Amino acid sequence: MSVSKVFIARLVGLAVLGPDGESIGRVRDVVIAIRLSGLPPRVLGLAVELTTRRRIFVPILRVTGVDSHKVTLNTGTISMRKLDLRPGEALAVGQVMDSRVRVTDPDLADWADEDFTVVDLGIEQGRTRDWLVTRVAVRPSRLRLARRGEIHVVDWAHVHGLTQTALNLPGQGVAAIMMQLDGMRPADAANVLRELPPKRREEIAAALDEERLADILQELPSDDAQSLIAVMGTGRARNVLGAMEPDDVADLVGELPPGEAERLLSLMAPEESEPVRRLLVHSPDTAGGMMTPEPLIVTAATTVSEALARARDPEITPAAASIVFVVRPPTQTPTGKYLGCVHLQVLLRNPPATLVGDLLDTDLGHLRPEDSVETVTRYFATYNLVCGPVVDEDGHLLGAVSVDDLLDEILPDDWRETEPEGDEPINVAAGGGR
Repeated sequence: MSVSKVFIARLVGLAVLGPDGESIGRVRDVVIAIRLSGLPPRVLGLAVELTTRRRIFVPILRVTGVDSHKVTLNTGTISMRKLDLRPGEALAVGQVMDSRVRVTDPDLADWADEDFTVVDLGIEQGRTRDWLVTRVAVRPSRLRLARRGEIHVVDWAHVHGLTQTALNLPGQGVAAIMMQLDGMRPADAANVLRELPPKRREEIAAALDEERLADILQELPSDDAQSLIAVMGTGRARNVLGAMEPDDVADLVGELPPGEAERLLSLMAPEESEPVRRLLVHSPDTAGGMMTPEPLIVTAATTVSEALARARDPEITPAAASIVFVVRPPTQTPTGKYLGCVHLQVLLRNPPATLVGDLLDTDLGHLRPEDSVETVTRYFATYNLVCGPVVDEDGHLLGAVSVDDLLDEILPDDWRETEPEGDEPINVAAGGGR
């Protein structure tokens, strides 16, 4: 059974498996980021050792299950880049454990003047799927004061000193901005980055983990995102582009000269660049150019409970989660024959074991890849939708246009760079809020 709380020492040595049970390697360490705001450190990913003894980084968002025998990933395709820590990141086992700390737990008040040694870190998965370090196992550093094997587990909030003893943090200016960005929505974080001088913006981008940076780049104007990609090393650019949504990558490279666009696309893995190349075939002001090639797609044999589980994925936008598209295999775009759709409300009103094939809306019209912005706008207004299918002349589902894609096309090119009248700027010092 999968667990949501575990001590890191118990993870070390566990087998790492792909979704089909294929062996990928073994966990050797956990990469964490200690947040300067004093909040519990975030778990960024796993240091996984392959059979070749090479250690790679696997983002924690790729982990779907942890039990006493194994760690399971949601994909068998992972980046083979060598593990490389950035400022503000640390290895839990290799750097944090054995560190000297002070503990202010009331239960250990008698030892308030004594140092403790970190022997383990307890991590916990929250409601947002983020894993955080919430507990610390410590023992008195002066063994003569303690009974043999005496270990205490305390809350992270009661442990002090790790930021100085365990990490090589970025410079003060970068550290302050990183603290401000922590917890912000990507769009709000992008607004903060956009106001910074180019040099400081590049320093912040270098300190962000790749998944977080990818989310923020998707909210920046294309020229700002392009400038940040341009100063990245090849490996980091490859991983950041691979973590972005295909339609956002298409927006980014579509405005570049052909040679530079091809250079960036060639950095990506073929399975990641292929959807982007298909989008670039279409004009950006058409349904085919606006769509995402990765909407919610299932077969008619999928149950309501399975479809709802897919819709609950926090990485899927609310607009994309509002409708499930049903096709004949294959379910990767361009799919087999498009059969129809099922709206989220219909899924919620039916028993979990019901097949989505029995709930199809076959009367809803679809968009064509060559449809104009005006046609897409009228389609959404006519059917009261926030997401609509794009189907080719042979009946294959190519993707879906969501309302955010449409708004990006309708709004002025500089809409991200201007504040609407009456709107107050984001209070950076307050963290932006959720």
